Amino acid sequence: MRPSEQKLRLKTRIIFTGSVDVRSHARLKMLSRQSRIPMSKLLDEAIEDLLIKHKFQEPLLLESMK
Repeated sequence: MRPSEQKLRLKTRIIFTGSVDVRSHARLKMLSRQSRIPMSKLLDEAIEDLLIKHKFQEPLLLESMK
């Protein structure tokens, strides 16, 4: 593991790359500023809501995250 990767090592979170609509990103950023809630926390909430909407209740397998 490179030194730069060691700094980013998180115990309860994972770093991933994705893309979103430009307007959605701007609105999310504005909401984050106005609410003073970090974008990562807002995204956590949005993902949980999406999983509930689709009734996805699979158990979390922490071993698969390693």
